Amino acid sequence: MQLPFPVASEPDEFTAEKGRKLFAGETDFLKGVVAMDGLPAPDRLEVCFAGRSNVGKSSLINALTGRKGLARASNTPGRTQEINFFTTLGGPYLVDLPGYGYAEAPVKIVEKWQRLLKAYLSGRQTLRRAFVLIDARHGIKKVDDEILTLLDQSAVTFQVVLTKADKVKANDREKVLEQVRGALSKHPAAYPELVVTSSEKGDGIATLRAIIATLE
Repeated sequence: MQLPFPVASEPDEFTAEKGRKLFAGETDFLKGVVAMDGLPAPDRLEVCFAGRSNVGKSSLINALTGRKGLARASNTPGRTQEINFFTTLGGPYLVDLPGYGYAEAPVKIVEKWQRLLKAYLSGRQTLRRAFVLIDARHGIKKVDDEILTLLDQSAVTFQVVLTKADKVKANDREKVLEQVRGALSKHPAAYPELVVTSSEKGDGIATLRAIIATLE
């Protein structure tokens, strides 16, 4: 019997090559957006990356693109409150959403960011998939559930990407996967496949590249 939300298998040779080619080209920073009227023209597909503080979002984007300094992590949680757009060569926009779950961020900043996030998720027709990053050491927390519910309400398909998998022992990883599967069963917008990654070791990067390269 197949488990619900199985871990995505490695791509076949053709699909892996498609993913490699997409990210072998130059990926560049396009712009940071603080309001809906600043969004670039919706002239291509886009995928976005969301995750709480210190989940490894910048590291994952850098690993995907093969550019160490492309996405930069802020040393101060809650400081980055922009939606950052990156271009791929002939492919989709990569959209880096500000981290969430910061206790340190001022209430007004959090409220402004939440309004922008809701407007972006509900009003961006070219958004094909949201990748929600979950730390493989901790699983889905309450603060993650909030954004997963928002994605449900916005009818945006999201796929969970587990990060920092190299820092978890095999037995502990299975427990986390079980917890994640249970949490996702409550979310109708969840894509029924998990991606397990390690930016440091390169695990799962080819799989995620292939997924992005084959979205239509």
